[in-house]
Amino acid sequence: MNVLAVGCHPDDLEIACSGTLVKYVEQGADVYMCHVANGNMGHVQILPEPLREIRTKEAEEAGRIIGAKEVFNLDVGDVLVTRYDNDVVDAMADVVRYVKPDVIITHNDTDYMQDHIETNRLAFNGSFIATLAHKSVKYAAITDFIPIYYMDTVGGVDFSPTHYVDITDQIETKLKALSCHDSQIRWMLEHDHIDFIDMVRTCSKYRGYQCGVPYAEGYRPCTVYPRMTTKHLLP
Repeated sequence: MNVLAVGCHPDDLEIACSGTLVKYVEQGADVYMCHVANGNMGHVQILPEPLREIRTKEAEEAGRIIGAKEVFNLDVGDVLVTRYDNDVVDAMADVVRYVKPDVIITHNDTDYMQDHIETNRLAFNGSFIATLAHKSVKYAAITDFIPIYYMDTVGGVDFSPTHYVDITDQIETKLKALSCHDSQIRWMLEHDHIDFIDMVRTCSKYRGYQCGVPYAEGYRPCTVYPRMTTKHLLP
């Protein structure tokens, strides 16, 4: 099984679905991670270009801990992510064609910031374009429309899961991967007075309460034609 997780910023997948990704890996799946934005605006003091390099390295280390086969970086600047950038849509289609995923996990179609919502549409549109035989992108077209699951929002705000994944055995690895994003964890603690590791643990525990396990991650499927499936694709 091939799994493609598409997040906006370099730490978004670690926050929302990395327990699930670790569980996929443990079950023998090949997991691929892709972040669209490079996170270059995510700090008050570190300038954009050095921050871009720092966050790329943090994402690669987090991917190693999760067990991802590859971590892709589309390298779009923060607040510049848009579904209308054809080059980025084509780049996303290339990632989809290369991975040939059985399932895609990405942001919810409503979220707290534009970049996340645009990443949702890029994953949706890029995976559609990946099926077009005469669209000139790098790899050969795939033949099937890929089911998509939307991952939780930050803090679980305005998100009602229909599916849950028990990540009780994966929670510590999830938090270890998240802690790789030191530039963000430290900045949020110092600038916003938020212990983000504790916040993510608490949100995972809250989703666990909802489904009767110690820790969980929540999802809902994309329910437009022809993305539905009879297959059980979450671990």
